[in-house]
Amino acid sequence: MTAPRVLRHPGPQAAIRHAALPCHAHPVTLRLDPGLPFDQAVTRAFAAAGFAAGYLRLCDLRFARLAWVMPAPAPGDGRAAWYSATEVFQDAVLHQGGLHLGQRDGAPFLHCHGVWSGPEGVPRMGHLLNPESTLATAAEVTGWGLSGARLEVSPDPETGFSLFSPRAEGLADPGGAPALLCTLRPNSDPHALLPQIAAQHGVSAARIEGLGSLVGVSFTEGRIADYATELLLTKGALDQGRATLEAVATGFDGHPHAGRLAEGRNRICITAELLILPQV
Repeated sequence: MTAPRVLRHPGPQAAIRHAALPCHAHPVTLRLDPGLPFDQAVTRAFAAAGFAAGYLRLCDLRFARLAWVMPAPAPGDGRAAWYSATEVFQDAVLHQGGLHLGQRDGAPFLHCHGVWSGPEGVPRMGHLLNPESTLATAAEVTGWGLSGARLEVSPDPETGFSLFSPRAEGLADPGGAPALLCTLRPNSDPHALLPQIAAQHGVSAARIEGLGSLVGVSFTEGRIADYATELLLTKGALDQGRATLEAVATGFDGHPHAGRLAEGRNRICITAELLILPQV
């Protein structure tokens, strides 16, 4: 069996291969209004609930316009991967998705991966262009508002991208449950790293939510060979030092593939942005 592939990135490798900050996670149910750019609809709904950061699980949302990109080969400037040209669906359904709300340059910023289909009903997957997408009807979504930490975009010398990283933000509201806001760096093994992070913070069992990218994808059954992929966790758990990660992912063709990630056989491509929710 060959070793998992790693990717060369243009900048110096950061010594620390993850970032994790304690925060509090507050379960929320939000109403998203139609007719607005999707990022504004999400930001306003979080603000009405009292939060400027959080994570949402999206299911069966109808979009009047849905703009998206999928992973694409390296652009030739040293960066390990890039994005495709923009695809647009009119009258689309987002079947499942995950969305982080954080901040960029002092303003709200969203990062969303999901599976959707246009009028022809063929499922596709990628990275949602939130400012260019609009809901067709009001939607109710669930997730967590965060206090005590948020994701903030900053330049990343290693990858040449601007990426989310956790930053402390005010005091954690004791009304929520303790959680960890976490990012993983390129070429790290999520199955190995996540239990280490949890142990450092005294966590033995947890639910894991989030999204990211992998250098190809090895499921327990099947694989995606493309060297850059996008991924959405559909079910993640930590239990007594072992991570179990189920996901849907896509490569350069935009077609989604789902399954359980094979332990020891996957490496982060650019980043992973995760919310770790300890279980009592």
